[in-house]
Amino acid sequence: MLYPFVFKPIFKDRIWGGHELARLYAKKIPAGQPIGESWEISDRPGDASIIASGPLAGKDLRWLMENHAAEILGDAKPAAVGRFPLLCKILDAREKLSLQVHPPANKARELKGEPKTEMWFIADAAADASLYVGLKRGVTRAEFERKISDGSVADCFHRIPVKAGDTMFLPSGRVHAIGDGLVIFEIQQNSDTTYRVFDWNRVGLDGQPRELHIAQSLASIDFNDFEPKLVPANYRQGPSFKFRQLVEDPLFNVQEMVFENAGSVKLAGQYLRIIAAIQGAATIADADSGIAAHLKAGDFCLLPASLKNVEIKAAANTSFLVTEAN
Repeated sequence: MLYPFVFKPIFKDRIWGGHELARLYAKKIPAGQPIGESWEISDRPGDASIIASGPLAGKDLRWLMENHAAEILGDAKPAAVGRFPLLCKILDAREKLSLQVHPPANKARELKGEPKTEMWFIADAAADASLYVGLKRGVTRAEFERKISDGSVADCFHRIPVKAGDTMFLPSGRVHAIGDGLVIFEIQQNSDTTYRVFDWNRVGLDGQPRELHIAQSLASIDFNDFEPKLVPANYRQGPSFKFRQLVEDPLFNVQEMVFENAGSVKLAGQYLRIIAAIQGAATIADADSGIAAHLKAGDFCLLPASLKNVEIKAAANTSFLVTEAN
């Protein structure tokens, strides 16, 4: 019998990373390494998330997909070669990330990559933090290519000041970069294809300039994508919480739920869901298995579509993201 799954995080050192995941979420990151990403739910080759507790502890998400895909997915579609459809991360950007793009679905195969649509929820932000998303209005492809050549292509990007609680949706083909001083919850297609346009003239952890992918980037960028906006912060009131829709997409839907006072909600319908705790604490209880997952800020929980009787019990001042895979 399946139950609410919590996994062991997979830490990735990055030249732009830091140690905020330990400070904010008590993640046990490796000492002395700049950790830029914590892969919370992953079914990537060589990076399958390991179940942390319960009767199936020690098995991984790859095993679950090989043996229980129908129960996990329900009506949701798997990624390529039967993999779990989503990849969920927390990012710690102490420095700017590269200016980059992910290939759209109609170009990915030709470019030998995977499409990648994603969303960013800003969990923590320095006072002057920004995202770079889309193009400034009026920038042409010819101008973009010219500025790649002279090293000033960052001038073409639309800069957006952000604060904690802001959300940006990034369909594949949208150029983007994360600015410094940000911790971000990222929900994305199960893909790890990134084409770098510009990397601020820095070197990687090996002391060498990081590879750029100019031809692939130019083939992927939507040159009509000007100055996209953050997701509106339009909350609606539920029985014991408020909520807002952050993403409605053919790949996945995401809501934010906020409990100002302690309360609970029973999840209606049977969908593949992921719960990500932003702040506070919550218990995700499955009545049929009798197994519960206890989440604190920075924890993620996978709810298989086969679970019929799941209730979220939240402490006061708790908020979380609820993602449904389509």
